[in-house]
Amino acid sequence: MNRPKVQRRIVGKYEVGKTIGQGTFAKVRYAKNTETGESVALKILDKQKLLKNNKMAGQIKREISTMKLINHPNVVRVYEVLASKTKIYIVLEFAMGGNLFDKIPKLMQVHDGRLKEDGARSYFQQLINAVDYCHSRGVYHRDLKPENLLLDAQGNLKVSDFGLSALSRQAGGDGLLHTACGTPNYAAPEVVTDQGYDGATADLWSCGVILFELLSGYLPFEDSNLMTLYNKITAAEYNCPSWLSPGAKNLIVRILDPNPTTRIKVPEILEDAWFKKDYKPTLFEEKDKANLADVEAVFRDSEEHHVTEKKEEKPTPMNAFDLISMSRALDLGNFFEEEGGFKRETRFAATGSANELVQKIEAASKPLGFEIQKKNFKMRLENVNPGRKGNLEVATEIFQVSPSLHMVEVRKTKGDTLEFHKFYKKLSTTLNDVVWKSGDTSDSNNK
Repeated sequence: MNRPKVQRRIVGKYEVGKTIGQGTFAKVRYAKNTETGESVALKILDKQKLLKNNKMAGQIKREISTMKLINHPNVVRVYEVLASKTKIYIVLEFAMGGNLFDKIPKLMQVHDGRLKEDGARSYFQQLINAVDYCHSRGVYHRDLKPENLLLDAQGNLKVSDFGLSALSRQAGGDGLLHTACGTPNYAAPEVVTDQGYDGATADLWSCGVILFELLSGYLPFEDSNLMTLYNKITAAEYNCPSWLSPGAKNLIVRILDPNPTTRIKVPEILEDAWFKKDYKPTLFEEKDKANLADVEAVFRDSEEHHVTEKKEEKPTPMNAFDLISMSRALDLGNFFEEEGGFKRETRFAATGSANELVQKIEAASKPLGFEIQKKNFKMRLENVNPGRKGNLEVATEIFQVSPSLHMVEVRKTKGDTLEFHKFYKKLSTTLNDVVWKSGDTSDSNNK
């Protein structure tokens, strides 16, 4: 059976899976904590490129440190940061629902490309909860947009990507931030006009744009010409769709106020009649002060804290078709693989991990006089004592059906078939505690 090799990549205690995101400077891959089974997202950066660019290194370090300060149910958590000789790994909470706007067409409340107000309000309430918490910790996101709003398995909103965030201590002598950043369509007037701006007030403008887009299905400010777009933003030149309720329109108008000094603040949003409908404040326990020791170790490039990286082959996975084709009734090979009434190949299902099965086969074979060669989940067994037709040689391979169920193939490659049959009977008896048994115990492969 020729199948492609399946490898698994291990970084520390994490088994790395498929790529789930790709950016200019980083790749995000799905991973699983091998100790707890928890799913995580692994943001992977090239360490050499990063550390050579002081500005970028400072930005990434700020992102990690900022997210470690934040402990809120509606913000993606950073669990830890790791480094190897060549890579930096940021271990993040895995939001399996993807980003909000990619999922809108699949949501039950969708109607003509926009969410009904109840659905939009629920997401907006969670967004305001998250933003208010961040601001209370002196953290301003500065790039709030739909792509940075993720959903977990239960559909709860998670704010992500604090790469352009700022801390209150970064403000100038006038108490304002002065770096223009973010995505133009979601940026506040005071940001696009390159004025000093208050991070909290600017973030709320972005929240207003997101609310408008949730309710209408399109952006309030759009233009292919950047200067024209900026003019529309600074003049707050937009039109609310006719289907919006008066309450929703009123809140949008108060948030998309081009004057930051009169723009609505979070306490006023929390008291707004439209916002308050079915509102449930987020309840959670504060964690202890964030530990930034791992961040410091990574950016000092401390070798003693390097995590190990390795690649391991794992059992070839089997799908339903594979199982059917290998079954006793449908495997045509069984009609041709008999010699003197005994098969030269057989299979059985076994419970437990693949590594445990390899160890058990090895332990069962050695006392029977076999020398063993192992390569990942394939084994070649050779009996040191010659038989009727020379030394008996047996090949085994383990295929994965599920994490705890495997198919073990045992095949004679050289020697006498009767001796192979006797060996197999002894092997299956020794492995009796792990051989999977179906309700039909008449099948010899399950004995």
